[in-house]
Amino acid sequence: MNRREMIAGGTSAAATAALTGQASALVPQEALHLRPAEQRGKSDLGWLKSNFSFSFAQYYDPAHTHFESLRVINDDLIAGGGGFPMHPHKDFEIFSYVLDGAIEHKDSMGNGSVVSAGGIQYMSAGSGVTHSEFNPSATEPMRLLQIWLMPNVFGETPRYDTLDIDPAEKDGRLKLFLSPDGREGSIAARADADVYAATLSGDQQVDFTVKPGRKAWIQVARGNVAVNGMELRRGDGLAITQAGDLSFTKGDDAEFLLFDLKVM
Repeated sequence: MNRREMIAGGTSAAATAALTGQASALVPQEALHLRPAEQRGKSDLGWLKSNFSFSFAQYYDPAHTHFESLRVINDDLIAGGGGFPMHPHKDFEIFSYVLDGAIEHKDSMGNGSVVSAGGIQYMSAGSGVTHSEFNPSATEPMRLLQIWLMPNVFGETPRYDTLDIDPAEKDGRLKLFLSPDGREGSIAARADADVYAATLSGDQQVDFTVKPGRKAWIQVARGNVAVNGMELRRGDGLAITQAGDLSFTKGDDAEFLLFDLKVM
């Protein structure tokens, strides 16, 4: 059965359990909603090539405006020397997950930094901030996932932070890097979301439980991975709308983000 058949008709939770070796506590198949990479919105400005999981800029899809507090997932490829000049934001939690190259940040709070691949750049826009983001390399492209989360408080003082993730921390396991309380060395954000990163290859397996009152979103950044038997590819997103267990298997040089979100 291919993934299109699984989307259209689905395999039962029991069949998926047989595939993954899990018990009946798996998230039911009907609660797994694929957002295929090829159906995302697209933009090509020359210096910037983007894929939009949710409505953004000139791309509008009423069926994909947000998912709980998750408002933006832009898969951006920025050419050497390209970038976003100073522009304002207010009351959004914004972070970049750098996949290739580096990003150079400046803002009205006086912050300046360069975050390389494997790093996280976070900004809480709060009551208002202006910032610029550029690829500091004149020749090499830079790729990142640009993420916006809706905050759980408004009008707060803006703040900025960065975090470098050791590849070993996410190798075959989930690394928490953003959370409301900053636990486990994560960045403390003003959003009801725990955000994890993981890489998966070979026979590695990662398990996660979506608790009652929560939903989840998975975004595949690289490679391929199966979630409860459903095969996901680079750029795919997966919305999980019921509580239960998730099993990540069959990683093929996979890297993905997992968003654990409070039901709004």
